[in-house]
Amino acid sequence: MYDLIIRGGQVVTPEGVGNWNIAIAGEKIVLVGEAGAQAQAGRIIDATGKIVVPGGIEPHTHLNMTMAMEAGHVVRTMGPEADTIGMAFGGTTTHLDFCFVNPSVDISAALARRVEQWKGRSLVDYSFHVALTGALPLATFDQLGDAIADGFPTFKVFTTDILPSDPGRRHSLRLDHGRIHWAMQKLTRHGGLMTVHAEDDELVQFNYERFIKEGRVAGIHMAQVHTNLSEQLSFNRVIQLASATGAGVYFVHVSAREGAQAVAAARAQGLPVYAETLHQYACFNAEDYKAPRGFCYHTYPSLKFPEDQKALWDGLVDGGISAAATDEFPTSLEVKLRGSRIDDVTGGNVGAEARMGIVYTEGVVRRGMSLPRFAEVTSTNAARIMGLYPRKGVIAPGSDADLCVIDPQIHKRLGREDFHVSDYSPWEGWEVRGWPVMTVLRGKVIVEDGRLNESVGYGRLIPRRIDPAILRRPAA
Repeated sequence: MYDLIIRGGQVVTPEGVGNWNIAIAGEKIVLVGEAGAQAQAGRIIDATGKIVVPGGIEPHTHLNMTMAMEAGHVVRTMGPEADTIGMAFGGTTTHLDFCFVNPSVDISAALARRVEQWKGRSLVDYSFHVALTGALPLATFDQLGDAIADGFPTFKVFTTDILPSDPGRRHSLRLDHGRIHWAMQKLTRHGGLMTVHAEDDELVQFNYERFIKEGRVAGIHMAQVHTNLSEQLSFNRVIQLASATGAGVYFVHVSAREGAQAVAAARAQGLPVYAETLHQYACFNAEDYKAPRGFCYHTYPSLKFPEDQKALWDGLVDGGISAAATDEFPTSLEVKLRGSRIDDVTGGNVGAEARMGIVYTEGVVRRGMSLPRFAEVTSTNAARIMGLYPRKGVIAPGSDADLCVIDPQIHKRLGREDFHVSDYSPWEGWEVRGWPVMTVLRGKVIVEDGRLNESVGYGRLIPRRIDPAILRRPAA
């Protein structure tokens, strides 16, 4: 006897799409196929007319963290106890947040503190990337292997400070290229992956200096500070370092056509290079900054232009861009709109709840993305690249029973009442065709028809190990 059977839905698996049954025992999927009309279960769910995909994996969130923005204010994002409720309603069952390491702390201590902060506070499963920031002592890099062995195999670096340098107010995020090169060599040896926020620091910082001196400080100029050229220069430099060391690289939040082209070229050479973009980059552009609440759509780097949006969708639909992420940075609307200058606009937004539904609408319905590809960019590829596969990211026997059920018959314009995080969503007013209606995490139905069935704290820290194939060639 099974604990749960979901039958009648259009199920998306690595073997294709079919009207199969999914049988679950405990936390695991035990059968995908014909369970038989007489099969017994504690509960049987009829998913006729709906689409069943792997539970979403959000590879890029910033919850319960601080960032100094404008003078006199420190932005603190909402914690997992708030934001992961939205993830659950939106079909996401696992997210990857960050543990920041600066020159004053070692990696093991930072991870222990972050893990303790998260205990009992997330509704969905989770893990952390380690962010290596500032002029780290060389001894810090000797700790990378231990972090990988402990189940944290991904490391974030910034090639620029996203705001003007201000040592008195905020730590520098930038890791110099000598240290990036050194870290890549360590990661290659121990089976780790580098994730990179890639912009050219000299160009970005000069643009800030020039625009402020010229008095062009309005936030609508953001795309002229965080430019396409900056992304192109930095992506290519990082790829050269990766090629020289044999390191695997994952570029976060590709925003420009040039970034997408650099990734595609590296993958064509057989390099283990991967990239994500954000659904807000694909759906909004720099002209949207001029709207009354236009900075709701902003994160760093900036929104770009229509030709960039097309390149991002091409990469998501046809290959080249591996994942759709959010750079989740959830705050209140007041905090999000507090800044209005190029040097103080609050980055990030609340996008994780909408991610699955927006990518389904804009990718599958409006651009012909296949359902298997939809599953890849919202779940499977992130699971493979980040070391969660096959436990996560796939509907298959032996995998965690993490599922998202989408109703393609839902056609509506999103309103504030459709969201469960903060007091705003940048997706208010967006018209969708298809929306998540049920989320299953490790065999438990945590959201169903607009009802939350599980409490915060159900989420579990998941150790990760990256398949060596991911680090040898572009395998996702």
